[in-house]
Amino acid sequence: MYGLADCNNFYASCERVFDPSLVGRPVVVLSNNDGCVIARSNEAKRLGIKMGDPYFQIRDLARRNRVAVFSANFALYGDMSHRVMSLLRRYAPTEVYSIDESFLDFSGMEGIDFDAQGHEIARTVRRYTGIPISLGIAPTKTLAKVASKLCKQYPKLGGCCFMHRPQDIEKVLRRFPIGEVWGVGRRYEKLLTTHGIATAWDFTQLPPQWVQAKMSIVGLRMWKELRGEACIGFEEAPADKKRIATTRTFAHDTADPEEVHRCVAQYAAVCAEKLRHQHSLCGEITVFILTNRYRESAPQHYESRLRKLSVPTDSTLELTQHAAQLLRSIFRTGAAYKRAGVILSDLRPKTGVQTDLFDPTDRLRHDRLMQVMDRMNGMYGRYKIVTAAAGTEFFTMNRNHLSQPYTTDWEHITRVKCTR
Repeated sequence: MYGLADCNNFYASCERVFDPSLVGRPVVVLSNNDGCVIARSNEAKRLGIKMGDPYFQIRDLARRNRVAVFSANFALYGDMSHRVMSLLRRYAPTEVYSIDESFLDFSGMEGIDFDAQGHEIARTVRRYTGIPISLGIAPTKTLAKVASKLCKQYPKLGGCCFMHRPQDIEKVLRRFPIGEVWGVGRRYEKLLTTHGIATAWDFTQLPPQWVQAKMSIVGLRMWKELRGEACIGFEEAPADKKRIATTRTFAHDTADPEEVHRCVAQYAAVCAEKLRHQHSLCGEITVFILTNRYRESAPQHYESRLRKLSVPTDSTLELTQHAAQLLRSIFRTGAAYKRAGVILSDLRPKTGVQTDLFDPTDRLRHDRLMQVMDRMNGMYGRYKIVTAAAGTEFFTMNRNHLSQPYTTDWEHITRVKCTR
């Protein structure tokens, strides 16, 4: 048996934990620089607010309906996620799938009452963290995802849906839209609907040969999972990323090449730090920039450029230099840019990489320097040691609706006053 614990409206729920007056009130959380909606409470969804809606377009709607608006407080959300995941690990091995989702492996526990256990887990997480979760338990990961979504749709289930009897699984899959199945993206959804496949049950009735021919081994694995055959393995340790990206929206539109260069240098440094953290090297780097698409009267420009590296690297110095060169090749004078990003790809383990005989870089020296920089930043705080190109002010953003870092800063810890 597998479980999938999904925190309900996670970012909005985190804000409600520390302000109970928000319960029952519409809540939205905005992206970097208060740009667009990235999280909504159920009440906000009922108002018609959609994921990705620019805030300036819904500002009047939010004001009329007393919507509580928050800037993204990722430090708070990350800490609350850690607390939830720590509680889940008390009950079973976990595989963290995202900041608000985690799989649980109940293998070898077939003798227990999964329904009672699942409700206990949901109650414990809610009691100790204040975060409501929807826990789906089923014979496969894909079915557990379905059960978790079912739990969200029907609050009367009490936070847990144990879906294991074949007749119950069939009943649910007959009404479950194929587009909501885990792993069915837009392309597969379009393919299946054109062939008359509307539900997950319809999909399970297809011949396996057809599924593999049209959707490869990935689709066949999904087909087997929906039919109750566990095919997707369980990983307690998170797998290394195959691509690392850092992208940000600027606090304001800017045509200043030096300002854009400083931001891109910062993004390259963050990517390099993540790369070293998973002990990998990258063989490709991409830089992109784009203007504000909502300013239709202004000149529009989007461009990206990729460079293959002759020798894979994890050095902040090298990656910053490559990023700067790529930026210069795509920057257009006169365009006011709103967003930029750095993407590292072609990642491979740091050990056993073939080097270049004519490589002029002293890589051992770079390694020692990066180790010292990471160690110092770990001891005294991130971005204490940076490249000159990155500057000293990292990621200045507009966050006009930011809540307090209740759990990550002693100065803002919640105080309870006792009176006799």
